[in-house]
Amino acid sequence: MGCQMTFKRYELKFMLTQSQKQALLQVMEPYMALDQYGRTTIQNLYYDTDSFRLVRRSMERPEYKEKLRVRSYGTAREGGRVFVELKKKYDHVVYKRRLTLPEPDAMAWLAGDKSAAPDSQIGREIDYFCTFYRDLRPQVFLSYEREAYFERGGGDFRVTFDENILTRRAALSLKTSPWGTPLLPHGTVLMELKTPGGIPLWMTRFLTENHIYKTSFSKYGTAYQNVIFPQQEGVKKYA
Repeated sequence: MGCQMTFKRYELKFMLTQSQKQALLQVMEPYMALDQYGRTTIQNLYYDTDSFRLVRRSMERPEYKEKLRVRSYGTAREGGRVFVELKKKYDHVVYKRRLTLPEPDAMAWLAGDKSAAPDSQIGREIDYFCTFYRDLRPQVFLSYEREAYFERGGGDFRVTFDENILTRRAALSLKTSPWGTPLLPHGTVLMELKTPGGIPLWMTRFLTENHIYKTSFSKYGTAYQNVIFPQQEGVKKYA
């Protein structure tokens, strides 16, 4: 059946310079600890229709939106396990359903092989999602280097720093190495605060004192806007 996990939380995003990140790491030290993976390369395949219905809808900033992706930590090994994630956002709250499966099973299942479908509630939700949207397939590869920090003492507050965010539409496999078009200027860091409720006072104070403000940034949305859509327009222009 595979390991199942469900998350419900707020995810707040901020753009930092390298110097701001280093200053924040010093402030964080008494409160947060780097997770066991250290600095990790995360690779994702985003599923969508050929008309990019999901990402185009998301960019309209509706009250409710959803997306489907398969994720690996590092390059997926032959027969290694990956995460199939159904991510939904409603009224600023993020809900994520996650299944862990062997990479071949995950890819076969999402390609339409029902014999590979996991028998679970989350599996049935993902099946319904695929049936509803129809003709979903991998459209975009996205990778980035992440440092994830958890709250000392067992709290639920999380901080992640993502750098070297790359996207491509070729070689859509998690078993390939990360390469592609950068989505952020060199030296820019995407920070995400993940919390079931409020932000700690020490973090709020740092953001305020350094004039760092919340931003709206979607990796997949930015890939579509900066890379995919211009390519589509180029094809139409010269067709």
